[in-house]
Amino acid sequence: MSTQIDRGRLAQLRKVEEERFLANHKKSAEAFADSQKVMHEGVPMSWMAKWPGAHPVFVKEAKGAKFTDIDGNTYIDFCLGDTGSMTGHSPDPTIAAIKRQADIGITSMLPTLDAAVVSKELASRFGLPKWQFTVTATDANRHVIRYCRLITGRSKIIVIDRCYHGSVDETFATLDDAGNTVKREGNLGAPVDLDVTTRVVEFNDLAGMEAALKHGDVAAILMEPAMTNVGIVLPEDGYLYAVQDLAKKYGALLIIDETHTISVGPGGMTLDLGLKPDFLTIGKAIAGGIPVGTFGMTDDVANSIKKLVELEIIDTGGIGSTLAGNAMSLAAMRATLSEVLTAAAFKEMIALGDRWSDGVDAAIAEFDLDWHCNRLGARGEYIFKGKAPRTGRDAAESGDFELEQYIHLRLLNDGFLLTPFHNMALMSPATTAADVDAHTAAFRAMCAELVG
Repeated sequence: MSTQIDRGRLAQLRKVEEERFLANHKKSAEAFADSQKVMHEGVPMSWMAKWPGAHPVFVKEAKGAKFTDIDGNTYIDFCLGDTGSMTGHSPDPTIAAIKRQADIGITSMLPTLDAAVVSKELASRFGLPKWQFTVTATDANRHVIRYCRLITGRSKIIVIDRCYHGSVDETFATLDDAGNTVKREGNLGAPVDLDVTTRVVEFNDLAGMEAALKHGDVAAILMEPAMTNVGIVLPEDGYLYAVQDLAKKYGALLIIDETHTISVGPGGMTLDLGLKPDFLTIGKAIAGGIPVGTFGMTDDVANSIKKLVELEIIDTGGIGSTLAGNAMSLAAMRATLSEVLTAAAFKEMIALGDRWSDGVDAAIAEFDLDWHCNRLGARGEYIFKGKAPRTGRDAAESGDFELEQYIHLRLLNDGFLLTPFHNMALMSPATTAADVDAHTAAFRAMCAELVG
């Protein structure tokens, strides 16, 4: 029988780490108290209040794979802005491009030469010939859903249970115990019941996918090729190709969201597996942390849009925004794609991802813990069940809130930042083997203390 975690001991260890946190973050505590007077939850965006500990850590500076807080504590960053800084913080080529562009114009609602250069690079990586730009990947998903409804004349979309595609209204849906589509817990201000706009299907469930498509009213399937926002859930052999075939069979368009799954390589899982989506969306990391999103489309899709959309009224069509495709973001994307997130960089990042996961696996085995470490290129993540999840529900049920809170706080106090919503680590081009090995030692020590 595997080692069981003593909950009383866990509570005692958590108390020790809470006291340690307060002792080491007094300036952050003062900054938080001041911030609460002028910001909801004391932070500029509510997610920033979701870290373990009595208050957030306030950052002084970040560079490469490390950051320093205002108390002078330095951390190895495996969160990397939840992928926004997968490049490492402030990569030199991107910063140089930003500085150059800042001197000659930030935004003008007119194209620059960088736009076509970036589009050619994206087409080369992902295999889709035509591209458009947004401010976030959320916007890219919103725009693409609208286009899919326009092209197909259908209203519904299919999403995967426990998915995340940004703050897109139609995607905050889940399956209840009876298999009905309902809004997810925490879904704020949903404009309509979610089953009006959406059908939810479990990941790796081809029968469920076909049943959802058979109604004949589905405009699009929106999905990650591997789930990442409820934890890592990998596709079974042949699953994604079968989804492609089902989409074509039933006249739905397939949207692949590579915002996180680009961790597997320069062209994400689309390139790795030879996928042929109708649309592809991505954002976050591709501009080194500058807010950006983009979507690619096939020639057939682009031709359909050209026939159906009257250009003179596109500004009221729900597509585009004033700052989309601005000169600054395109300069940042060009530098990031050409000089930072290169094939050579990914080779090193993925090797470090395996090294990180190997270290976690070794500690899990040494202390006979019923945990499992999942891998996705430059990402690794451990869960509190002994085998990999097959669906989003499986992944959600492998969580342990109290244990996660302790681990995150313990590792933060030891100088390591993980992604806050689960136990995920991401490698950047600036991450080193020494960074990974330091985490391995800290993780092993934490496991040893946890099991007593």
